[in-house]
Amino acid sequence: MMKFLPETRLAIVGGGPAGLMAAETAAGLGVSAELYDAMPSVGRKFLLAGKGGLNLTHAEPWDAFLGRYGARRAELEPLLAAFGPEDLRRWALGLGVATFVGSSGRVFPVGMKAAPLLRAWLHRLREGGVAFHMRHRWQGFEPDGGLRFATPEGPRTVRAEATILALGGGSWARLGSDGAWVPLLAQRGFRVAPLRPANCGFDVAWSGYFSGRHQGAAVKPVVVAHTGPDGVEQRRQGEFIVTATGIEGGLIYALSAAIRDTLAAGFPATLWLDLAPGRSLERLAAELSRPRGSLSTANWLKQRTGLGGVKAGLLREILPPETFADPDRLAAAIKALPLRPTAPRPLDEAISSAGGVDFGELDHRLMLKASPGLFCAGEMLDWEAPTGGYLLTASFATGKAAGAGAAAWLAGK
Repeated sequence: MMKFLPETRLAIVGGGPAGLMAAETAAGLGVSAELYDAMPSVGRKFLLAGKGGLNLTHAEPWDAFLGRYGARRAELEPLLAAFGPEDLRRWALGLGVATFVGSSGRVFPVGMKAAPLLRAWLHRLREGGVAFHMRHRWQGFEPDGGLRFATPEGPRTVRAEATILALGGGSWARLGSDGAWVPLLAQRGFRVAPLRPANCGFDVAWSGYFSGRHQGAAVKPVVVAHTGPDGVEQRRQGEFIVTATGIEGGLIYALSAAIRDTLAAGFPATLWLDLAPGRSLERLAAELSRPRGSLSTANWLKQRTGLGGVKAGLLREILPPETFADPDRLAAAIKALPLRPTAPRPLDEAISSAGGVDFGELDHRLMLKASPGLFCAGEMLDWEAPTGGYLLTASFATGKAAGAGAAAWLAGK
């Protein structure tokens, strides 16, 4: 174990999974760690993520897992190799929380909740000597490098030998991740990519009739295909939700980065919906060619194709009326219905954010090269991943790397 003089201090700013893991790692290496957070308690977004069942990580094969990090795979791979899905499951078990693999490959605590895990974790951190300072909102650096905080008692300056910033991204500001740190680092000359919504919904120009009748409805099962600005097609089966303003849900989140980047590049984004993934084009065309008799359009469509409710509503919303008189054209539209989102929903509504501190500013320990002793971790780094446990796993891994990096840097002073 590394040994430090009693005056050695590490300040960690941010009480999400990355900051807490950084504190645990550093404290385990003998570093006196103090954690500061703007909220009254830590882990608020972590607790929210656990309301519907805490998805900690994913159990898919390693290469597929790494592929979920897209353009940042190379930067994150060594960090995930040091603390990946199996390490995270063993860590949770060490806190008395067993996990299981669901049918989709997602990994959950047996109790499905975040609160028991967080309680056990905070107890272990306090037992390990980590000190917590709540309602401390970071407001930048003093001229001498001190950390400036706003607190209920007034301004406070903290001077530490090393600092880890784990301030999150820009989504769900009411839980603490408001992105207010971006200009504070940019002012010091660090490259920070603008924060953008990730795992987000999108606006669609619905008619008032359609949104009023179908908002909240789940479109399932459905296959969605989209070709990004790089020319790569993604095709996924699942479900999504119609909202008053557009679309959201797991299937849309999985494609959101490509849709967002297509729109940002100035191109129209088109999602091609297969509303009948279990039926072939030929079978649909044959069924729709049969005489309609006295059936209404809705009943005829339901009997011939099995489509009703929101799926039938989508056909009526998007297709010109004359298409319903042409069996071949209608069958083709059911298998490839064009849906055109117009804009991502605002950043604060997104599950996570893209953008952040450029990896080129950091060394392998996640220390800012131009500012020795200052480290960054978690979602404030420039990476993104889909939902499914990938966000939490990388947040934990970067927090662990920054905690170990800070301890090693302090030991080398």
